[in-house]
Amino acid sequence: MTAYRWFREGKLPVPARGPRRLILVDQAPATAVPEITAVYARVSSADQRADLDRQVARVSAWAAAQSLAVGRVVTEVSFALNGKRRKFLALLRDNSATAIVVEHRDRFARCGAEEVEAALAAHGRRLLVVDPSEVDNDLVRDVTEIPTSLCARLSGRRAAANRAAKALAVATGGDP
Repeated sequence: MTAYRWFREGKLPVPARGPRRLILVDQAPATAVPEITAVYARVSSADQRADLDRQVARVSAWAAAQSLAVGRVVTEVSFALNGKRRKFLALLRDNSATAIVVEHRDRFARCGAEEVEAALAAHGRRLLVVDPSEVDNDLVRDVTEIPTSLCARLSGRRAAANRAAKALAVATGGDP
């Protein structure tokens, strides 16, 4: 009855039409939301800040070559495995960024990138990786990520990837 009274009095907050007690609410045409491409660049430590600018330049140049208008650049100095990347998490929560461009998948997430990518896709968003020349074999990538993750958690230093690579080389009988 309240909706009908508001309709009669012209106070209904949405466009509506109808005879007598049946009110049809007119849906406003969906306004096109502009696609915003966000560039995300990350380095692990403060002494790598110079690489941060170079990373942004490379990714922005790639986006321009792909005819993507970069509307936002997010940079962060943070360790990938600690889960406390404030700017990264804010970017994931921001639905206005319909495409997120990173140079390498590990800049985005060391482990679980596929799950995050699937969650983005479920919301009509996408992750674009500039240099996908990383290891294609899932098993090989997983085996490399596990020692990297464990070494990084134990020491918390950026050299964890190097130690993990040496450990894998020794384990496989290669030259460290």
